[in-house]
Amino acid sequence: MIMTAGMNYGRMSSLFIVVILLTSIHNCHCIQSDIECLKSLQQSLDDPNNSLASWKFQNNSEGYICNFVGVECWHPNENRVLNIRLSSMGLQGQFPTGLANCTSMTGLDLSDNQLAGPLPTNISHYVGFVTSLDLSKNKFTGEIPDNLKNCTYLNSLKLDSNLFTGGIPPGIGQLSRLKTFSVASNKLTGNIPPFVNPQPPESFASNEGLCGPPLPNCQSQAKNNHAVVTAATVSGGILFIALLIIIVLMLFCRKKPKKKDEDIEGNKWAKDMIAQKG
Repeated sequence: MIMTAGMNYGRMSSLFIVVILLTSIHNCHCIQSDIECLKSLQQSLDDPNNSLASWKFQNNSEGYICNFVGVECWHPNENRVLNIRLSSMGLQGQFPTGLANCTSMTGLDLSDNQLAGPLPTNISHYVGFVTSLDLSKNKFTGEIPDNLKNCTYLNSLKLDSNLFTGGIPPGIGQLSRLKTFSVASNKLTGNIPPFVNPQPPESFASNEGLCGPPLPNCQSQAKNNHAVVTAATVSGGILFIALLIIIVLMLFCRKKPKKKDEDIEGNKWAKDMIAQKG
């Protein structure tokens, strides 16, 4: 019995040690991955204002990246990124794909910069676990990726004040956790898809081609457009007829004095004839 208990204890101890080692290896990999994430982000963006000057990677101490501007860590003494907040820093470039290495990141704010170009079609590969994504007030172009529907943890998604075109992917409206959403001030078109959590009209404002609840429905918009075209056609027709009448009157007025002159000449001839006979 004693020998059996000892063997079981030994097995349990060995298993515990293996678990500890695997956990340590995993944590080490994650931490190094997060460091590579920030390095890649810094290298991929132009920083004319030197906003990321504090991002120096020579330090190897635990938690040193937590002192970087715009970086929040899960724990102060652990190089594991929780949030990246780089709003209003004048950053330029495209969406930084190196973010895929920040595997523990839950929040990303790149708003109010000069970022441009299309978003990756597989964007969930880079920000798949974020709960908050703010890319507003940039110059992003192209269509909003349908792949965003795979970012199932999103509570807040802000894409307003960009240059996005096309429609709103229906899958975004089906994100059950999404409470805050905005695509205002873009160049979007088409029908607004239904949202599990309804959004206010302000979320879709300043997109001339968008229609449907909570904005006026598309049929009404079509009727309004038809009414405008009809009114313009009628106005144009009235203007054309009025112009035609004016031209006819002008021609008539010019012709009438000429006829009067001819009559005067005719009377003079008749008087001369009468005088000769007398």
